[in-house]
Amino acid sequence: MSQPIPQTNQTTRTEKDSLGELQVPANAYYGVQTARAVANFPISGLKPHPSFVRAVVQIKKAAAIVHGELGMLPRDKAESIVTAADEVLSGEMMNEFVVDPFQAGAGTSHHMNVNEVLANRAIEIMAAKTGAEARRGDYKTINPNDDVNMAQSTNDVIPTAIRLAALELCEKFYPVLDNLQNALGDKAREFDSIIKSGRTHLQDAVPIRLGQEFAAYALCIGKHHKRLRQAAEELKELGLGGTAAGSGLNAHKDYAEQVAAQLSTQTNLDLTSAPNKFEAMQSMAPFVAVSSALRNLALDMTRISNDLRLLASGPRTGLAEIELPAVQPGSSIMPGKVNPVLAEMMNMVCFHVIGNDTTVALASQAGQLELNVMMPVIAHDLLEALTVFRNALDAFAEKCVRGITADPEVCLQYAEKSLSLITALNPHLGYARAADIAKEMLKSKRGAREVTRELGLMDDKQLDEVLALKEMTGGEIYTGEEK
Repeated sequence: MSQPIPQTNQTTRTEKDSLGELQVPANAYYGVQTARAVANFPISGLKPHPSFVRAVVQIKKAAAIVHGELGMLPRDKAESIVTAADEVLSGEMMNEFVVDPFQAGAGTSHHMNVNEVLANRAIEIMAAKTGAEARRGDYKTINPNDDVNMAQSTNDVIPTAIRLAALELCEKFYPVLDNLQNALGDKAREFDSIIKSGRTHLQDAVPIRLGQEFAAYALCIGKHHKRLRQAAEELKELGLGGTAAGSGLNAHKDYAEQVAAQLSTQTNLDLTSAPNKFEAMQSMAPFVAVSSALRNLALDMTRISNDLRLLASGPRTGLAEIELPAVQPGSSIMPGKVNPVLAEMMNMVCFHVIGNDTTVALASQAGQLELNVMMPVIAHDLLEALTVFRNALDAFAEKCVRGITADPEVCLQYAEKSLSLITALNPHLGYARAADIAKEMLKSKRGAREVTRELGLMDDKQLDEVLALKEMTGGEIYTGEEK
């Protein structure tokens, strides 16, 4: 790998663009357009998502390879750009990508940041081969617009980059969903013999097994996994090669197909060139679909987290049917208090993901004619959601779900005292008598078996047959796991 060439001790260098001259930090690989963006958009203090940086760099690498093969770009330039791209992809120079996510429409500022970094590093690489002097900002050798950006536009590069970055993060997301589904499935099997009271409207309902509750959670996660995969499939169709508006102006006739094939090789993804580049550049629907899949998962994860918090409430004054792992003290003033912090964290992340999805949806409909200028915020919010949610789900599975324990005695006690057991007596005693038993149960705070026996309505043998709790709960659990 080539080593960066030391620069002058001067603090700045002068670069020029169509607006005039500007001072740029002397040792920066980025150039004048990036410097303007840094000055113009001191908004959030955030930097671009690393996956987004890598995605744009992958595009630049693929474009240089294809243009070299097509004879559009001299081999030495193409090879130098590819080498510079490989250095970034290996983790070098990531601190050179400095444009705030809230920036110029469409992502031109971030796009030029990548073009300039690769151009300046490629200049050094070429000079090292020839022994010539190299200075960052001297674009006569390799130009960020004419060479690195050959036959490309922000308008086709950025939506392609969002696709590649989202696909990369989805591939990291799937194993986490599998792990969570398996963790819930393991608990479903562990708890399958535990009888408890079901609850509807937050009121006592017919008996169920604790394992059935957890099996439903596991299956739910598995279904969301499938939905996310289905949504991500559409990301594999690329509009790259449409250039400024979708017509492919300034691009070689074979470029679009060849660059899609090259990107497939580089990313190990089955990518294709969109048959209609106009539509691929105008519509943000694929990003909305992935974001919506995350939102739907967040809605169910909010529900599941709330269920676990409710079932673990207590330990003395709540349901206390399960216990969540104690991972940290819960209060600065109440000694011994332990809170359901992983479930609370999950709730917060889910709310954040839902908010990001709202932004993606609103930004998607804001496109006009041949371009959606809101792509930077779509990229930021979608990629952030994929990252934060993945990390939260991983922590939730490992630090919360896998450590859950149950109290079979508490669960059974609730089940035996549940008024819903009257449902099983109804076919044998009639609605009116069953209602009388329910009233006495409420008044005396006793169970259905005891009250029914005391009233002389059934003997123990009959009660054993009618109030067989396990038989009331149905058959085997189904978690949807691939075993």
